[in-house]
Parts: sequence; structure tokens; C-alpha cells
Amino acid sequence: MRVLFVHGMGRTPVSSWPMLRRLRQSGLQTHVFGYVAALETFDVIVARLTTRIEALASQGPYIVVGHSLGGVMLRAALNDMGQPIRRPEHLYLLGSPIAPARLAIRLKSNLLYRLLTGDCGQLLGSAERMRAIGPVSVPTTAIAGVRGITSALGPFAHDANDGVVAVSEVSADWLQQLTEVPVLHTFLPSSQRIAEIILSRPATAIGS
Repeated sequence: MRVLFVHGMGRTPVSSWPMLRRLRQSGLQTHVFGYVAALETFDVIVARLTTRIEALASQGPYIVVGHSLGGVMLRAALNDMGQPIRRPEHLYLLGSPIAPARLAIRLKSNLLYRLLTGDCGQLLGSAERMRAIGPVSVPTTAIAGVRGITSALGPFAHDANDGVVAVSEVSADWLQQLTEVPVLHTFLPSSQRIAEIILSRPATAIGS
């Protein structure tokens, strides 16, 4: 079984090292996909990612894991793939917004935010663009962190959150499963707890 990981905005593939190390110890072959949101548009990155997934699909069973923006990119890439291409056995979304992210909505006019996040940051704050990506036709598990602060004065008020996105923003009725973990957004891809969730699914053992 192969695993492809796509990191979140402002991060690198290194952010997933502890989690991927645990998966490798269990016999999975791990792969990563990198990008720089400030330098490429969302569509350009997704086109590269689609090509990468299609190449991986030709080698046999695989699963895909996306953190934050990486999960949004994976959904877009899977929906762009041609029908003959083998779909992943499972998609894992780690703190990945399905609805527009309220922090992105608040910041999308901020000059520094625009410079650091580019077109990708604007997409995260756009209801129209996020809606256009749509659901995916593969089994999907969303993993939501709930270690964030809840306060009437904070951006999430009393909504459960991971410090960057609320649980409500990573939820959808088409998900096969939504699992909450006491982890902050930044640490989701490095959490061995996430690795154990992935390893607990029967699909992970296919081809191992």
C-alpha cells in the first residue's frame, strides 16, 4: 500500500515526518507532494498534483492524506482525474476546510496575508470557489482537531476548533467518518495518533 501526503499552507512535507515514519514502520510506502502557495495559483498546483496521483495510481492500491489546504487540493485533484484512473482506497482530511474558512474570510483583504498565501488563500475565503470543488467519490475520513480555545471573544466563539479551523468547517454530510482528536491544527500531520487512525482502517492493509 502506498500513501501520498500533501501538506498545508505555509508548511512543507517535513511537517508530516513523525506520522509518515510510523506508517513506514508498519510497512506502507510513503510519498509526499510539495508546493509554495505564495508562488503558484491553486489551479496550477492542482494540475501538478493530479499528474502525481495518476502516476501513483498506476502502481497499485494507494491512499491519500491532506493537511488543511492540502486536503482541499486533493479533493480538487481527485475530481479532475479521468474516469479510467484508479481511485484511492481512502482519503484522509486533516483539519481540511470543506466550507470557507472563517479566518481566511477575515484576512483575505489583508495585504500581508495576500502576499504570503496568494491565490490559495483567496480560495479558502471564497464560498463560491470552495463550493465548486465539491465532494469526492471515494471513502473519506475527516479528522478534526479540538484543542483550540473556545471563547466568546475569539474568532470561533464557542465552536470546537483546532486554533485555525472549526469542526463545523471541516464537516460535510458526504463524509464517511468524522473523528475528533485533542490536537492543534499545526500538529495534526505530525501526530502519531493520526497515524494510528489511518492504520486502524482495513483498507490500509491492502497490498501491504
